[in-house]
Amino acid sequence: MNFVSIQLDSSSNEPLYLQLFSKIKEAILSDELIIGYRLPAIRRLAKDLSVNNVTVINAYKQLESSGYVTSKKGSGFYVTKPNTPEISLMTLPPTTIKENCINFSSASPHPAIFPTDSFKYCLDEVIDRDKGFAFGYQEANGFMPLREILAEYLEKTHRIHTSPSHIQIVSGAQQGIDIIAKSCLNAGDYVVTETPTYNGATDAFKSRSSRIVTVELTPFGIDLIEFEKKVNVCKPKLVYVMTKFQNPTTLCYAPYTLKQLLALAEKYNFYLVEDDSTSELSYTDRAPYSLKAFDTQDRVIYIKSFSKLLMPGLRIGFLVIPDALLDRFTKTKQMTDIASSGLIHRSLDLFFRTHKWEEHLSYMKAIYSGKYELMLSQLENLKALGVTFNIPNGGLCFWLKLPKGLSAYKLYERCLESGLLILPSTLFYSTMHKERDHYIRLSFAPCDAKEIVEGIAILEKCIKKGLS
Repeated sequence: MNFVSIQLDSSSNEPLYLQLFSKIKEAILSDELIIGYRLPAIRRLAKDLSVNNVTVINAYKQLESSGYVTSKKGSGFYVTKPNTPEISLMTLPPTTIKENCINFSSASPHPAIFPTDSFKYCLDEVIDRDKGFAFGYQEANGFMPLREILAEYLEKTHRIHTSPSHIQIVSGAQQGIDIIAKSCLNAGDYVVTETPTYNGATDAFKSRSSRIVTVELTPFGIDLIEFEKKVNVCKPKLVYVMTKFQNPTTLCYAPYTLKQLLALAEKYNFYLVEDDSTSELSYTDRAPYSLKAFDTQDRVIYIKSFSKLLMPGLRIGFLVIPDALLDRFTKTKQMTDIASSGLIHRSLDLFFRTHKWEEHLSYMKAIYSGKYELMLSQLENLKALGVTFNIPNGGLCFWLKLPKGLSAYKLYERCLESGLLILPSTLFYSTMHKERDHYIRLSFAPCDAKEIVEGIAILEKCIKKGLS
């Protein structure tokens, strides 16, 4: 790659360091820059491109935080592109699923169990009741009666006490994370996340040019000792966690861990982002604890999505926002999309008030618990091959550790050729993590009983082939 020939556009709205980051990233992904290649010295490249040193430093740091290069003290920055190809969780299913392929990759429900009739009733009732007002702009933070019923729901079922004024309706969890990133982060700010974690969240944080610091998980939640050490050094603005049926590991945080996180948030002055998508899907009598329920200092930004529980195409969820951030979040929401669909807001409000949500949730839990038990029984067959996993007792997924020497990505490719789609752990770990290629995630959400049995049989054959 001829670095001197790189063209940066100073008139563009995109910062120069991000332009440089993108061009070097493209060269790495296209193999123009090979693993081990040493990038030009910062001062020399800055001089060649007629930019200041900070521009090059920020570009290199962004490459490092994204896993494309690593720095060696006193030596420079070296290309460390992973050996396994990059695949995106956001685009994998539609671009990869073959006809008749069994899909263990998606955690979204099958359209056959969508509550179409009951939701259609609510849509029709709202149009008849509200006429043209159903199609007008809502308040930026959402239809107030819906926010009121959601506050009641959180109090009753999650032990979360909040007011309707602190609830913001968003177009799904991903928009919620994006609004959080835009409202709270500036270039160079640190965000701490679990590892492994949901890459849609880390991508949103990186889009603000923030720096990601990862902390390992224990059976009780994030490793508090490692966490405090890193927080003390990097002073993060945000800490992103999934405390209930974590994606992808399926673990639930212990109450002690939740309380300690809140104490550390107060001590080191950061906000916690709690992402909750499937906490209602507990298949035991003990529901998992919520971080927000323990939040007496207003340190938690809570995200709730209905995509996994209702219908993903509705694109609806909500945030519970700390008081100190409320004005900032409202302005960001207005700039993002002015207001989301009033018809959907009003219809979901009626869906809750007529108790159709409770009926639907009971129905979903009955269906999902049956699928969960079936997949759990089938997975027992894999233990003889050296596969290990924890029993999550809820959620929509299983997280399997593969036998030593078996590549998750190669298993993904082998399963795909055999008509089964799984998710390799390369999607959830940073490029340099030692466990990056050792796990797979399986979801039973879109599958029927026959597909679950056949899918695990295919997986068993592919594992045996990989071990032979």
